Amino acid sequence: MERYGVIMAGGGGTRFWPLSRTSTPKQFLNITGEDTMINDTIKRIKDLIPPERILIVTNKAQEKMLKQVVSDEIPQENILLEPVSRNTAACIAYASLVIKKRSGDAVMGVFPSDHYIKNTHEFQRVLNAAFSLAENSEKMITMGITPTFPSTGYGYINFDREKSIQAENKTAYEVIEFVEKPDVPKAKAYIESGNYLWNSGMFVWKTSVILSSFERFLPRLYNKLAEVEEYIDTPKEKEVIEKVYPTLPDISIDYGIMERAVDVAVIPGDFGWSDVGSWDSLGTVIPPDENGNITRGDYVDIGTRNSIIYSSGRLIATVGLEDMIVVETCDAILVCPKKKAQEVKKVVEQLKKMGREDLL
Repeated sequence: MERYGVIMAGGGGTRFWPLSRTSTPKQFLNITGEDTMINDTIKRIKDLIPPERILIVTNKAQEKMLKQVVSDEIPQENILLEPVSRNTAACIAYASLVIKKRSGDAVMGVFPSDHYIKNTHEFQRVLNAAFSLAENSEKMITMGITPTFPSTGYGYINFDREKSIQAENKTAYEVIEFVEKPDVPKAKAYIESGNYLWNSGMFVWKTSVILSSFERFLPRLYNKLAEVEEYIDTPKEKEVIEKVYPTLPDISIDYGIMERAVDVAVIPGDFGWSDVGSWDSLGTVIPPDENGNITRGDYVDIGTRNSIIYSSGRLIATVGLEDMIVVETCDAILVCPKKKAQEVKKVVEQLKKMGREDLL
């Protein structure tokens, strides 16, 4: 059975403003110091999935930037354009139909484009186990992350240690439920129980299995996208997609399918994962200095501790700051406490209300 990879690259990365913008969201930035985050994603999976079977789904507004930064190994016909954003369910359903049209039933892995993974070898071992289990069963597999602290920024997966399945050199477990982002007491209780993993947003399944799930749980979305199937890889595909896509429901794969499905398994992974979702998570990518500061660019420090200072060009000087975030770009400056990092997206919402498209 052929293996495919689907990279979701249509997000806006609003919690990483002002560095991340609509035209240059987080997945197109070089945050690790090695390559853009989307190219790092391609490199991680191409040992198991050949580039000619890696699809990238992105928003039409990001097409130009994507084609400028993405690896030349990815064929142009593998870049799928959404005319409007409709969340992860529509993105995955569209890619699944493309794979079905090209290869019939295949096994596909789904990956966000903007995550950081330190241990690529261990990640590939878990991914290979997930592919093997999907190929030999009708299960939908998710890759869960062994928690390292009681995060309130991640969703969690509750799994049953008594119901396990061997998959290659890894063990998978039956999923009991997906849990939304908890408060601190709940997050602590989850970790203490030992029966919860972080939800990484990475999945593996057969195209036949996920499309059957769409037909069962999201019939409106499935039936509308099914109209597109006969036009895939034809000159009319773009025209039909632009007509159908705006009518699709805006819903995530987690809420629309994974939280409702019963035949779901999770494989725990411990490979140095972070979604680098906000400025306060930058420490997973850039090691702090002796004062606990994470810095990039031109910077002068006088007595600053446990802060994040990111300069895109101009000198930043700080005196006596503690637990703060300061980010400078050519047209904006962000200053906020680290504990408020998740609220940066509210700045983006406010700028939209103000009509400040020049800063989005």
